Amino acid sequence: MTDIIMHGCNGRMGQMITNIVKEDDDAYIVAGIDIADSIKTNPYPVYTDIDLCDKDADVVIDFSSVAAIDNLLDYCEGRKLPLVLCSTGLSDEHLNRVAELSQKIAILKSPNMSLGINVLLKALKEVSKTLVPEGFDVEIVEQHHRTKVDAPSGTALALADAINEEFDDAFEYIYDRTGFRRKRGDREIGISSVRGGSIVGDHQVIFAGLDEVITIQHTAYSRAIFAKGAVAAAKFLKGKGPGLYNMSDVIG
Repeated sequence: MTDIIMHGCNGRMGQMITNIVKEDDDAYIVAGIDIADSIKTNPYPVYTDIDLCDKDADVVIDFSSVAAIDNLLDYCEGRKLPLVLCSTGLSDEHLNRVAELSQKIAILKSPNMSLGINVLLKALKEVSKTLVPEGFDVEIVEQHHRTKVDAPSGTALALADAINEEFDDAFEYIYDRTGFRRKRGDREIGISSVRGGSIVGDHQVIFAGLDEVITIQHTAYSRAIFAKGAVAAAKFLKGKGPGLYNMSDVIG
């Protein structure tokens, strides 16, 4: 049994994880943390201040906001609690703190918890090694619901990073081409964001060559894929020693 503290329990992802764990005999949520205790049907106590939570747990799952990350990291450090960190839009300062803290506790950080995206990350490394040297340009288009506040998505950046790492970080990321007038450079990855409606998540990686285009696309039809991945990550992280893990470690 993996005992979980759900950080951001009253958000959409927190509630989806709550419902998934209800049907999972190997996981249990012992407490929730949320700034707004607006849902009274949670089958666990909810704390509006994480420092007031005194429940014993094996791991914390975080689907909250950037504003709550500092207190979360302090809490996990103080209690030596492993952390599945799913919030996106973290600053460089946050990322540096996460890297430092991973030397003391186990942290699994992933911009996207789905199995499909993480398989795609691996595949892109192989595809790009063949196509980019042959002159194919790379563009990434990501689409999300109208309430998503960060852009580009963390997943889009992870897809770009997977390609860039294969070429010793030689690529520059271009998020907006309206500010200058020049032709496309050879070492650019364009990243475009679309926000609208209730789009759960759609990512296209476009390899555009001379007279041919290859598009690799991942579409999420439900947030359940991210929730299931987060629960699987929590089970994986239970009992793990210090280190910075990702979903590739979970899927093997």
